[in-house]
Amino acid sequence: MSIRTAWIAAAVALSLGACATAPVRAETQPLTWGTSLAKQDAAWYATPDARRIADTIILYQSAEGGWPKNTDLLVAPTGPLDPDLANSFDNNGTSLPLTFLAKVIAAGGETPARRAAFDRGVDYVLAAQYANGGWPQFFPLRRGYYTHITYNDDAQVRLLTLVKDIAAGGAPYGFVDAARKARAADALARGIDVILKTQIVQDGKLTVWCAQHDEVTLAPAWARKFEPPSLSGYESVGITRFLMSLDRPSPQIIAAVEGSIAWFRAHGIADIAVERFTDANGHPDRRVIPAPGQTLWARFYELGTNRPIFMGRDSVAKGSLAEIEQERRAGYNYWDGAAANLIARDYPAWRARIAG
Repeated sequence: MSIRTAWIAAAVALSLGACATAPVRAETQPLTWGTSLAKQDAAWYATPDARRIADTIILYQSAEGGWPKNTDLLVAPTGPLDPDLANSFDNNGTSLPLTFLAKVIAAGGETPARRAAFDRGVDYVLAAQYANGGWPQFFPLRRGYYTHITYNDDAQVRLLTLVKDIAAGGAPYGFVDAARKARAADALARGIDVILKTQIVQDGKLTVWCAQHDEVTLAPAWARKFEPPSLSGYESVGITRFLMSLDRPSPQIIAAVEGSIAWFRAHGIADIAVERFTDANGHPDRRVIPAPGQTLWARFYELGTNRPIFMGRDSVAKGSLAEIEQERRAGYNYWDGAAANLIARDYPAWRARIAG
């Protein structure tokens, strides 16, 4: 399983509030920093290994209370932390360290240092949320697209899952004090509200979301040069699954899910797959190939037309993966099949649950 695939599976499991596969046991797999550490058997979090990891994680907490992204938190830092990576919600930054600390504390591993780090981290997450309910990619804010409400790579979904679980007070967050639970409940309500407000409407119909929305206007917004304002065929899967995870959904939440599912049903591309290969120059590459019975969704769909678009570092929309540069084809996922299970498995189960 690739790192990207493992990450997607873990993000899906967290958004649903349950893991679809058996827990990973630390004793059968090497310990590596990543979402697998949040899926161990509950008893493992009481072990010396888990407590050692918790204490190493604390060493990476910033003065503001956040944690870095793209950093191996299993290895104690040997020098100053990279300021370019600090205080991030991207790529499991901050949310995963908090989840891990909570599981160790809940397993009887509370110490003053661990509890203080957890509480400070929760306060940091709550302080970073905009009044409208969105979260930026970094906090304190950095100039550029980082200030946008960041659905990209499920950053907001992970934070909303965290505050939802804290507010509910179930395992492993039963130890959280009442004041923070109440603040988490408020953050959850505002986060749901901004999801509903940012859902893109076309011809009077609810569709899906962009990977990032302007933090003031809530309009779809640019991120990197190859990430245009668009309808997202990937990030919208995680958002929809999160909405499905909510108990007693309001009519507005139900409408949002139904609109998203209808859009996904209408815009999947049937009978294709993406193949990795090595080109004549020995470089890794990807290409679209026929694959009867398989359906994929583009990462980006053009606003208004719903046409799949592919964009390289020149920021020019192309009509196919083959038209963009090799470096981006090999280094970025422009096609994804995550919506297939959303439609075939998760949506029917959700309909049955809310009907019951």
